[in-house]
Amino acid sequence: MSQVEVFVEICREGVTIPAYQHAWDAGMDVCAAEDVLIGPGATVIVPTGLKFAIPEGYEIQVRPRSGISARTPLRISNAPGTVDSGFRDELGILVTNTSENSGQNADEVIEVHSQGNHKGKYLIRKGDRIAQLVLMEVPRMKWVIVSSVAEIGNDRGGGFGSTGFQSIDTETTHPDNPQLL
Repeated sequence: MSQVEVFVEICREGVTIPAYQHAWDAGMDVCAAEDVLIGPGATVIVPTGLKFAIPEGYEIQVRPRSGISARTPLRISNAPGTVDSGFRDELGILVTNTSENSGQNADEVIEVHSQGNHKGKYLIRKGDRIAQLVLMEVPRMKWVIVSSVAEIGNDRGGGFGSTGFQSIDTETTHPDNPQLL
């Protein structure tokens, strides 16, 4: 498996450098560098205490951790976020608490790793794994101006929702795609 050197600076005390949890993982978990409280409806920047020098031709994508997305109303606001090769400031993770303000238990603070997808204020503690980082190669686009794109490649037709909303019957062959069984 190939490796690309990415230089990292630790800019806060007690910060953990991201690491792959398993040899075959695509992303590295990144941790919060300080405690952050996120109220219902709020979006905050969670500092990581890390700065990067990413090689030209690459980006680091910031993606959600599935466990947090499944167990909490916390969402990575711009997922996937992009850290460009020219960015040298501290990486901050944009996190939104999609809970609505609720009168009941409004003062209760919920730990980010609690079970049950509760609504309310969430506390991310220093050291909590909050997102994952994936290194991606970024080819450069070269625009070619044409009079019409209609004759180039295949036009599948339609836009948002054009393929429908029904489930695919996996028991039979799909008429438009014999590969789907």
